[in-house]
Amino acid sequence: MSSLIADWSADQKSEFGKTPITFRHGLAETGLFDDEPLARLLDAYPAELYDINLFDFDDEGQATMRTGARGRLPGREVLEGVKQGRIWVQLRRAEAYYPELGVLIAKAFADISRQAPGFKPVQLNGQLILSAPQAKVPFHADAPGVALFHIRGRKRIWIYPNDEAHMPQQGMENIALKQQTEDLPYHRGMDDKAQIFDLEPGMAAAWPLHAPHRIENQGTFNVSLSVDYQTWGSRLTNGAHYANGLLRRWGAPVAPMHKTPMAARAGLWAASLALKRMRLVENRIKGFERSFELGDAKA
Repeated sequence: MSSLIADWSADQKSEFGKTPITFRHGLAETGLFDDEPLARLLDAYPAELYDINLFDFDDEGQATMRTGARGRLPGREVLEGVKQGRIWVQLRRAEAYYPELGVLIAKAFADISRQAPGFKPVQLNGQLILSAPQAKVPFHADAPGVALFHIRGRKRIWIYPNDEAHMPQQGMENIALKQQTEDLPYHRGMDDKAQIFDLEPGMAAAWPLHAPHRIENQGTFNVSLSVDYQTWGSRLTNGAHYANGLLRRWGAPVAPMHKTPMAARAGLWAASLALKRMRLVENRIKGFERSFELGDAKA
């Protein structure tokens, strides 16, 4: 394709950011995600941007996360460990530390911006995710907007409504305040309201801001690129959640976000900038104990 993003239909153009959509992309055809370049990347990637996670799930699908360390394994063995286990490896800030991919991320979002009316991202952060055949990502919601570009393997994603039953406003306030991770309470009955998509290489998915979702690999090694994006609208909304979280703690009334106009969100965002400088709340998620090394996580 001449561009990285295939032409969208009229429905895709009008529904982007409002409802979950899928679309085609050309990242899988670039050669950047074959085993050899991935192994070299794993060897060179900064340790502080290298996440290794393993999730344990109960009968209702609620997850508990364990965080691991790479140890001294070379990149080729890290890659093999992912293929044989049930972990996922996330390389954060891929737009900056995998320069060839950074160029493609910028091009992909320029292509999206040309097709999605009014979409003007002001910040892009890429996470390259390598995940085992049986790996799962638990029910969670991201603070920024997200587009997920699938590159290798097969995965299934459940996307849920961004409403009080699935994504309570107080939960997003706590995420903004760094009082909890992005993982949310879940039970299987919630699946009745989910939209389900099976992603093959060359497919991408995007969904409304703060819409909860979960993912299951379908028996194959997976490579995906998750790109967090901020627009001025999402930035103002997240700042409003931060300010509202503090107001709620202080006993002040907090309006539902869907009833808060953008002008009011802008005022709350401005307040959040000052409140953050005052450090009124402690970051409760700034560190996770690493409980295993990669070679121990092949169960």
